[in-house]
Amino acid sequence: MKNFKNNLREILKYPSAIFGAIIVLTLIVSAIIVVIKIPYDDAINTWRGGEAVVGKNPRTVPPKWFNWFRKDQLVESFDITEGDEGVSVTEIVTEGGTPIKTTTFAFDFEYDNFPTELVLYFVSEYEVKQPFVSILWITPDGTEVKINNFAIAKTHTYPINQEEKLKKKLGNIAPNVGLFLDPESESEIQKPVQGTYQLVVESITFEPGSTVQTEFVMLGQVFGWAGTDHLRRDLLLPILWGIPIALAFGLLAAIGTSILTMIIAAIGTWYGGIVDGIIQRITEINLVLPFLSILIMVGTFYSRSIWTILGATVALSIFTGGIKQYRAIFLQVKESTYIEAARAYGASDRRIIFKYLIPRIIPLLLPGLVSAVPAFVFLEASLALLGLGDPVLPTWGKTINEAYGNAALYRGWYYWIIQPAVLLMITGLGFASLGFALDRVFNPRLRGM
Repeated sequence: MKNFKNNLREILKYPSAIFGAIIVLTLIVSAIIVVIKIPYDDAINTWRGGEAVVGKNPRTVPPKWFNWFRKDQLVESFDITEGDEGVSVTEIVTEGGTPIKTTTFAFDFEYDNFPTELVLYFVSEYEVKQPFVSILWITPDGTEVKINNFAIAKTHTYPINQEEKLKKKLGNIAPNVGLFLDPESESEIQKPVQGTYQLVVESITFEPGSTVQTEFVMLGQVFGWAGTDHLRRDLLLPILWGIPIALAFGLLAAIGTSILTMIIAAIGTWYGGIVDGIIQRITEINLVLPFLSILIMVGTFYSRSIWTILGATVALSIFTGGIKQYRAIFLQVKESTYIEAARAYGASDRRIIFKYLIPRIIPLLLPGLVSAVPAFVFLEASLALLGLGDPVLPTWGKTINEAYGNAALYRGWYYWIIQPAVLLMITGLGFASLGFALDRVFNPRLRGM
């Protein structure tokens, strides 16, 4: 306990260690929260098209924080339904006993551009007679525009911006523009009227127990905190879920590789002879094998599952230069007095290896283990960038790969690549800073430098 406190005190002397520890702890806490808040099944279902099918997100638009750097504010997409703030519902029953439900969607429009899509989604329950809806648009100055009225099915999608009759009524101007257009603006420079708009949906049902639920979606030029991709998917999902995947791959690979390398080196050093010779020959052969090429072949011809790639990575990373480094240290420890004492009182080979040899160099293991994490994180991202990532999981590397495949940089969709790339750099910086500080503390050659 005393040694732990002394080591902690030494670590805290390095600002880089504090900086790195803050980043690493933030990533770990974020990963735990993400896994709890967004369960695996929900994340996979959404990423594989669950949300894109209904089309409630705009296609390839930047995140809403883009507006922080613009004078002309881009329209933020939103999705509101009954029960949300700004939505009021009233119900009356006529003298003939027909129920009429009025749903009013009120929203503030303070933008300098026009939305791209206006869509209503209806979900109704009935036996035979379809409910009937009537849609009215009210501008900030109180002008009322009749949009349409029609019968709806049990699930019904009504894109207002594609309504041809409304387009003609608005002077042959697309409804997503005409409903917001300032009549006093010049034809060459169209400007929207800012203020509070209302969309009123009146629904009539004809059967007892029949219901109608309405949802209003306005799609603009920005969406959420991470934007969307070419399939209308919210990029916040791979940004967030990329954290636990990257940490899991990096930590498991680093821990598995470091521990197995150390144990194998200790066994070879202790037994010597043919055991040590076999281990050294395997290491020398493995050192000349093309590591990345073998992983590419595994992903191409066998499986791209992240667990398969992780297993192949650990297997190929055990017999590396670390074996020889640990062997050199273990040769010195092997000749120590306390090892001779252990031999004298009859300690078994297993006890000497796991109780006396290995614990002696565990402090030297920690810096290398921490520093190895970003290398494995970048490896997983690199394989995904080459198209060999897990086809199911939403990861940072896969996000960059899809952005590259859709020419994101050439089309000005920089956010699609920058966000995961920055997170990769931050992850590498955090672990590297902490690892270098730990190396200075635990490595006698660097202590005090």
